[in-house]
Amino acid sequence: MAHQSLYRRYRPRRFVEVRGQEHVVRALRNSVRTGTEGHAYLFSGPRGTGKTSTARILAKALNCEDLRDGEPCCECSSCVEMEAGRSFDLFELDAASNNGVDSIRDLVERAAVASPGRTKMYILDEVHMLTAGASNALLKTLEEPPEHVCFVLATTDPQKVLPTIRSRTQHYDFQLLSAAELTDYVRWIAQDAPLDVDEDSIAYVVREGHGSARDTLSALDQVVA
Repeated sequence: MAHQSLYRRYRPRRFVEVRGQEHVVRALRNSVRTGTEGHAYLFSGPRGTGKTSTARILAKALNCEDLRDGEPCCECSSCVEMEAGRSFDLFELDAASNNGVDSIRDLVERAAVASPGRTKMYILDEVHMLTAGASNALLKTLEEPPEHVCFVLATTDPQKVLPTIRSRTQHYDFQLLSAAELTDYVRWIAQDAPLDVDEDSIAYVVREGHGSARDTLSALDQVVA
């Protein structure tokens, strides 16, 4: 069996599992529960703080067949398909390597077509890397979005995103985790996995993580390898 990194193994599947971003997940979960979700979001913050994971959870929640108090069930066919990467309702684009206007025009054409679920989710990672032409093409869609579509734009540098795009999104800022939060997280994983790590090793990986859950677990992977 191929080795699965700790970060992938412990990637959050529900809002409640997202660490250190309570202000974000509380608002998103409430919007799903009350049916007041937006059509476009901007998730900004340092790498490894849960932006893409949270966007995927939101996509599951918006299409879940057995929503539970704003949380996806992670058991229905829609949730299972999304987690397996087979869903027609979830599309992810790395804007750093697909930053041209043609990539965005293709995305806009896809967005206009209905999908099997209630909401088609588009996650654009590193959206600040889009060219000016691509940004303007995206802006036109954000100004008049199809009813069945939701966009999550993720970035580590929100100031480089066009102000006109920022103004048409709900902006959520993801924070680095504190050393105490990461220490508790690593201890929990060490017990759950289980892993043979001492307190000195835990302190080391937390320092190496610099507030990023992903980088902390990458360091933990190296320690226990």
